[in-house]
Amino acid sequence: MTVRRTFLKSVIAATGIAVFGMSVAAEELNTLKDKGVIRIAMSGAYPPFNFVNEENQVVGFDPAIGTEIAKRMGLEVEIVTTAWDGIIGGLLASKYDAIVGSMTITAERDEVVDFVGPYYSDKRAIFTKPGSGISSLDDLEGKKVGLTLGETHEDWARERGYSINTYKGLPELLLELENGRVDAIVNDSIAAILAMKEKGQEFEMFGDPTTEPFGAGIAIREGSPELAAEMQKALDSMMEDGTYVELAVKWIGADIR
Repeated sequence: MTVRRTFLKSVIAATGIAVFGMSVAAEELNTLKDKGVIRIAMSGAYPPFNFVNEENQVVGFDPAIGTEIAKRMGLEVEIVTTAWDGIIGGLLASKYDAIVGSMTITAERDEVVDFVGPYYSDKRAIFTKPGSGISSLDDLEGKKVGLTLGETHEDWARERGYSINTYKGLPELLLELENGRVDAIVNDSIAAILAMKEKGQEFEMFGDPTTEPFGAGIAIREGSPELAAEMQKALDSMMEDGTYVELAVKWIGADIR
């Protein structure tokens, strides 16, 4: 089995900065080990990847992955839910230690955080009501498009000049589409398809031919190579021993690497 390893952060050239980064990393990993707990963040509004169930517990594929990684590192896990558009700011402010929330790995985000993974792959898709007459990107011109605030899809839609409304998460997007307040929604394909099938919501969809499939990664603060390496080792071992596939089939219904 080939396991993809992606660390997007550029290598630091200056020796002094590199040494400083290594010392910070050791301190951060040791601090987590001393506390025995790692705090992981997600929106809690992205079913089936992460959502709040009837018992008010945050469940889904993302918390399952984060919890298993923590277990293999000898740590307990604390799950934090927060608004997606401010989630990186919260990480940088040390409100939590990692983001395990289906975050797309991008060069822009890699400017301010480091990534472990990717731990799954997906692609952008556009969803409409049946019979909408919208079947291509050109058809979105002059239509109202719904997106989650702060996702990469929002930047994409703004660059294309679409008329957009932004929302807190996927459940709101589906409701707005169902009620006709938007003509189409743009989302990662897997989550939207599964959520609409779960609701029994009818839809039509088409892919975005302008972009390639993308990987979702785990974001941590910059300058922590030892922490990143230990998290990657835990993720790799999950993929190699079958645990990853078990979790993916349980929450998503398929292996989504």
